[in-house]
Amino acid sequence: MAMFCDLQVDVNGEEVFMVNKKTLASFSCRLSKLFGKSMGTTSLKVIFHDFPGGAEGFELMTRFCYNNGTTEITPSNLVLVYGIADFMEMDGDILLQAQNTLDGISSWTWSELLVALKQCQDLLSPSNSSLILQIVMDCIIGKLSCPFFPTPYDTTSSENVSSFQFSSGSRSSCNLKSNCSMKTWWFEDLMFLNTKSIEMVIRSLISKEIEQSTVFKFLLRYHQSKCFGAKPEEKYKITEVVIGLLSLLDRSSLSFKGLFNIYQAALNMKVGKKYKNKLEIMIGSQLDQATIDYLLVPSPRGKKYVYDVNLILRLGKSFLLQEGGHLSQKSHFTKVAKLMDLYLAEVAPDFHLKPSKFAALVMMLPASVRESHDRLYEAIAVYFKCHTGLCEQEKLTLCCALNYKKLSAGPLKQASRTKFPSRRAVGAFKKQRSKLRSVLQEVYYIRTKDKKEEIESVLLDAESLDLPTEAQKLGADLQRMHSKALELGKVFGTMQIQVTSVIKSRLPFRATNTQYLPKLFP
Repeated sequence: MAMFCDLQVDVNGEEVFMVNKKTLASFSCRLSKLFGKSMGTTSLKVIFHDFPGGAEGFELMTRFCYNNGTTEITPSNLVLVYGIADFMEMDGDILLQAQNTLDGISSWTWSELLVALKQCQDLLSPSNSSLILQIVMDCIIGKLSCPFFPTPYDTTSSENVSSFQFSSGSRSSCNLKSNCSMKTWWFEDLMFLNTKSIEMVIRSLISKEIEQSTVFKFLLRYHQSKCFGAKPEEKYKITEVVIGLLSLLDRSSLSFKGLFNIYQAALNMKVGKKYKNKLEIMIGSQLDQATIDYLLVPSPRGKKYVYDVNLILRLGKSFLLQEGGHLSQKSHFTKVAKLMDLYLAEVAPDFHLKPSKFAALVMMLPASVRESHDRLYEAIAVYFKCHTGLCEQEKLTLCCALNYKKLSAGPLKQASRTKFPSRRAVGAFKKQRSKLRSVLQEVYYIRTKDKKEEIESVLLDAESLDLPTEAQKLGADLQRMHSKALELGKVFGTMQIQVTSVIKSRLPFRATNTQYLPKLFP
């Protein structure tokens, strides 16, 4: 028997096999082409560095070859057989036997499906994995979407749950699983998925109309599990993939807390602006679920103000866009209004917070969403007290957000006793703002009258302008123009006197019939 073992095969450095090259070459086109005319040569050696399944996979192949092209193909080695057939360029009987086993996939157990899915991910090349991977994944998703599919970790289930355990240790004990929710029992089983496979799974879950709040929880758990102990570049990739998949979910299935945890992780990893913006849009849509603790985010490095006000303004903008700019969900607006009043109270004492930023926070929400303006008044009063250098126009700008009719007796009395702008002054300032808004709209309309498709967007931009700031700029420009006019007037007057003096000094000999030059200036 030893005389027939004329080929040494080193498989991935794991083990060296002595086999008959003619027997193996009769089933493998790769070996047949490799040997060619040297088939009769003795003492050949072949080294494989990436043989599918390593020594176990090669042993499976030799059993098939030495058994005249037949072997037992089961759900546990089916994917391995496909990988070997692709790698060694084997066709015919082995693929036919594999297809017969694959045709019975609907009767496979949950554990067998998971083993096959993991092998698709680990053993098959990208070019050869798509078809069988999709078949296995469709079967798994089909079982998850079936309401009558028995949970494999139920103590009453007949399936031997201990038969499927990965060496990675991602699986928990059966006792722990038996206590899991009926909706989340499968979470830990799919933690082995890589970023490519997780995208396929999530898209399939969404297409099969699996409850999206469950998908959301799974993605949070996946992110937490995969990032633990991973390298920085791996964490970065996982986080970007998870953010992209979260954006596919319906907004009603999201939770503020879960999204914010992902956001903090993304900031630490310094993910790209594209993914950061996606997260902020999703977080903003759930702003009514937030608590004040989440909003007190420290300002970016290098900024003097205490809290990241710009982040809150972006979240507020996303919230308003999500709600469609109307008050159909009044309860959502009421919650956000109360939250913003708490936030304003926290940031008002900040000496480094500019009036324009505080004004943007104060006017972020429509005035009508607040049932009472007492807390808003208190925050503005604290800001005035801590920022004594505010001009009257800046104070009026902030007070435009106040509805004096929604103030209780206490704040009204307090406002009248302090240097708080009066209701009349605020009303007059609002009228000025309204006029300025109309002028700006007309200007923008004239500039875009030849571009009808842009008119609507320009008007929307005009509505969103910081009109108090624009008014301040306009007022400052007018003041500078007035000063320049006065200076020019003085210069012109001086020049006129000098010119008159020069004329008189140069024409002394003309006593009669004197002709004077016309005045340069009236």
